[in-house]
Formats: sequence, C-alpha cells, structure tokens
Amino acid sequence: MTHIQDFAGRKALVTGAASGIGAACAQSLAARGCAKLVLVDVDHAGLEALDLPCETQLIDGSVANPDLWAELAADLDQLDHAVVNAGISAGGMIADLEFAEWRKILEVNLDGAFLTLAAAMRAMQNAGGSVVITSSSTGIKPIAGTGAYGVSKAAVVQMARIAALEGMPQKIRVNAIAPGGVDTAIWDSSEVFRRTSEKLGRDATLKTFAKTTPRGEFATANEIADSILYLLSDAAANITGHVMVSDGGFTL
Repeated sequence: MTHIQDFAGRKALVTGAASGIGAACAQSLAARGCAKLVLVDVDHAGLEALDLPCETQLIDGSVANPDLWAELAADLDQLDHAVVNAGISAGGMIADLEFAEWRKILEVNLDGAFLTLAAAMRAMQNAGGSVVITSSSTGIKPIAGTGAYGVSKAAVVQMARIAALEGMPQKIRVNAIAPGGVDTAIWDSSEVFRRTSEKLGRDATLKTFAKTTPRGEFATANEIADSILYLLSDAAANITGHVMVSDGGFTL
C-alpha cells in the first residue's frame, strides 16, 4: 500500500498533542512525511509515548503561558503548518458558573489559542503556511450547560476568520474545525460521564451519549485528524476562513 507523503519535508506545530485529536494529528503528519514536529502539552509522559518516526521537539507547558511562546519563537522558524488544538472542558449553567472556573476555561481555550495562533503566524509570515484551529459544534450550536467551553469555542471560530483575512497577504491560510462528539479522554473529565460509565461502562456510555447525533456514534480522533490534515494540506489551497463542521449531523 502506498502512503501519501504530501507533508514530506514539512515542519508542523501541534498543541494538545499528548492525546486525542492532537496525538492523532501528530501521528498522521509523521506518517505522511513531516520532517519535524513541535509538540506542546502539559502531559510530557503522553508526548514521549507517541514515539513518532520523525524528528520531534517535545515542549512541556501550558499554551496559555506567554513565556512559553517567547522562548519557543526561534524554534518555530520555517514553520509550515500548525494545529491549534489544546483545550480543556467543563460544563455549567452561566448563572451558576464561578468566575474562577470561567477564567480557567477561557485562559486555555481562547487565550492559549490566541498565543499559539499568533506565534504560528509570525513564524509563517515570510514563506506562508496553513493553520487549523480546533473549535467545537458547541461553538456553532448553543447548548445549555456548556458554559465557558461553548463560548470559548465560538470565539476561536471568529478568531480564525479574522486571522484568515490578516494572513492572506503572507499566504497564510487559517481554518477551523468544529467536531461534535469525539471518542477521546476529554469525556472522562465530565462528572456526568464518569457516573454513567461506572454504571454502564465507558463504551455503552459513549453509545448512549451519541444518541443525540443522527449518525448514532461519535467520531474517532483519527477521523477528525483526517479532516484537519486535509485543511492543512495543499489540496485545500483555495480554502481559508472556513469552519468545517464534522459532527455526524449534530448541528442539523
């Protein structure tokens, strides 16, 4: 079987790379010829466990830390692609949400995405490149109880559109992807999901939650990574400022 090597010789940045969609993107980029990956996550052990067949630079730290990006600036030289993916999840009704919890989510999901995107665009301004930001279907469709998470994911959609306009003169494409339910470890941070899993088991709980989706099942991290790599690739050269919704019909 011939493997597509459309990222051969390229350099890419992936945040939230230790697990889930980020890990799937890192693995797919390496398999499709990427020469170097700069991988950022707070979970250093998870980064080390990836064992990728290309040069990797593992960065242990929060994307919301401006000092991290100041220190990393030189290492992003000649960057071709970036997956702005790091994020955390939490629910709660807005009227009941503590401000500290609001800021915790916005700090990572919005401030961290801004810092990542800005650093990537600075690194690409001489030779161009492409960026994909991970949003969410809850950033497209308002869902009660998504609190700061839904707001943060709506905000990064608009940030991607503005960045797409600003990046055009430097041949930098910026798009966003809005997944629906995806089978990743982020579900395990939900108290409701954990309680249900204790009764039904994790697989049965995922199937129960996925009943809200016309497809009837959640996406895999690899399925979302395939869509992200399409948007990053030269095959999507005419696409910028777009929000690709990949949700099994959830927002219909």
